Amino acid sequence: MLATFLPYRLNVLATVVSGGLGRIYGERFGIGIPEWRVLATIGEFKRITAKAIGQHSEMGKVKISRAAASLEERGFIQREANADDLREMFLTLTPAGQSVYDEIVPLALNYAAQLTADLSPDEEATFGILLDRLLARARKEFDGSEP
Repeated sequence: MLATFLPYRLNVLATVVSGGLGRIYGERFGIGIPEWRVLATIGEFKRITAKAIGQHSEMGKVKISRAAASLEERGFIQREANADDLREMFLTLTPAGQSVYDEIVPLALNYAAQLTADLSPDEEATFGILLDRLLARARKEFDGSEP
């Protein structure tokens, strides 16, 4: 039953894939999976709040807070107050953080290319469409949010 149970298979796949990528940037940069996800999200959006990171990445507040604190302590990100809402901070990459981000992105893209190397371009496109559909359905049916 478990071998064909979709939620189980997706969880195993996510764990294996994330762990493999985590070893790559963990060994080289000394950061873990939550730190990478926060760093990558800030790198993509340039200036973002922790709340928005959570919405984008499906990470919890505590995990984001700990990852952000670790990244700030290492000099990879900085916080700046939101003048419109003083309870909220914007997170941005420092030059050191941008440097790490610039080095990690090609490694991550190469890792993704290796994962999909056995898929044809059509299969890869279909897989992406199917993942998007599953995520949209899960959000709509089970947590009430829209993609």
